Amino acid sequence: MSSNHKRPPSALIFIFGGSGDLNHRKLSPALFNLYIDNWMPEKFDIVGISRRPYDDNSYRNHLLNGINKFSRRKDDQNGAWAQFAEHIHYLQMDAENEAEYQKILEIVQQKEQEYGEHPQVIFYLAVAPQLVPGIVSKLGPLNICADTKCTRVVVEKPFGHDLKSALELNKLLASMFDEKQIYRIDHYLGKETVQNILALRFANALFEPIWNRNYIDHIQVTVTETVGVEGRGEFYESSGALRDMVQNHILQLLCMVAMEAPVNFDADEIRNKKVDVLHAIRKISKDQVHNHAVRGQYGAGWLRAEEVPGYRQEKNVAPDSDTETFAAVKFHIDNWRWQDVPFYVRTGKRMNEKETIITIQFKAAPNYAFPPEAADTWRPNRLTISIAPEMDIRLRFQAKRPGQGVSLSPVDMIFSYKDAYTEEEPEAYETLLLDVMEGDATLFMREDQVAAAWRIIMPILEAWTDRPPVDFPNYSPGSWGPEDAEALIARDGRNWVTLPPPHKE
Repeated sequence: MSSNHKRPPSALIFIFGGSGDLNHRKLSPALFNLYIDNWMPEKFDIVGISRRPYDDNSYRNHLLNGINKFSRRKDDQNGAWAQFAEHIHYLQMDAENEAEYQKILEIVQQKEQEYGEHPQVIFYLAVAPQLVPGIVSKLGPLNICADTKCTRVVVEKPFGHDLKSALELNKLLASMFDEKQIYRIDHYLGKETVQNILALRFANALFEPIWNRNYIDHIQVTVTETVGVEGRGEFYESSGALRDMVQNHILQLLCMVAMEAPVNFDADEIRNKKVDVLHAIRKISKDQVHNHAVRGQYGAGWLRAEEVPGYRQEKNVAPDSDTETFAAVKFHIDNWRWQDVPFYVRTGKRMNEKETIITIQFKAAPNYAFPPEAADTWRPNRLTISIAPEMDIRLRFQAKRPGQGVSLSPVDMIFSYKDAYTEEEPEAYETLLLDVMEGDATLFMREDQVAAAWRIIMPILEAWTDRPPVDFPNYSPGSWGPEDAEALIARDGRNWVTLPPPHKE
């Protein structure tokens, strides 16, 4: 990457949960990659905060181990690590002890003298959700937090457990920080293909004129994983697929697809358009949830020639758990652009393939001009945006097969990131951390977005709580979820779209 770009102003980054898994796997590798690409400020320091008894050297070695395991760059890049490590420090601290927060203030004052200027002060809360309110309430009174231009706080999802707790958390954050200081992070929005949705829609005259109910039959969002809960049973028991994926990741993807064209790319303008979508989503009444939403839980079985346990056999999961590991919902957006166009979303664990795809299914073109034999293979046009694991965009259209007769078949025109570009795409956290340092909140959720998203799914959560499932577990590992999920879309004469598995050399 070029080194002559504008870098962010000086920054002091405090990471609460500095010895935890998120920092080890994601944050420190992302910051290191930004450093290699010359995106870090000229003057910066990173301070990990935790209770564990590290000193600076042992903490740096701990982080280096994570970079060697999880970074897209698994070597030291010609000595870059040694230079980067000089900027890493460790603060052993009990985050529940208010008196110890003075240590943070002392570090800020010390670095201010070293830098010769007041740096941006960024607090990244890479901690369990239940710890966030306590930390925020102790950070707020520090003098530095009143600086709305230079002090920021980054909060990881989940943003509350339900609407009530989300509103309480937002109220607490607002009492300590200005809204423009709060960065509610959803790493999905940092993915290259997700950001490219806006470019695809609004930088091309080809798509926007037909991006509406006149030409689009329906839209699907699929986010599936082949893994189970991976030791996160305790967290997942209080979450489930609807809270963990639909309320944030999937609704955000839906907003990117459905939003109106922004006047400009100002952060609040983009977020205003997303909130408009959330407000326009038709609320599902509790007594109609069974017609619009399906839940499932995986049982024991075989996946990729490996025997895997059912969800109820996972560590820290109740043996009679009613927590869903699969959720599918049909939404409608009541506005001029999308009236009567269904949006089908689904997510699940222990599924057949790991993929995140958005499918825009267009209405069928009239085929009366072609001979009957051509209609046998007639397929509507389709645009598929693949976000993970492959990053590509596919446009399906009809083409005539070679030969004397008129035989049509669908073909795909594919734009692949790895084939089109030689440079390696940044990880999502690299993009988002750089945005925090630059003060760009475009890809972060605002208070009203969080509340609106919770209001959409609360009737489903309440209906499911009132009526416990009687058929769990109801899908096998390696399947595409419970049969009811197929029925949800089949009732409308449609089917779920999946991509062929990626070709392996």
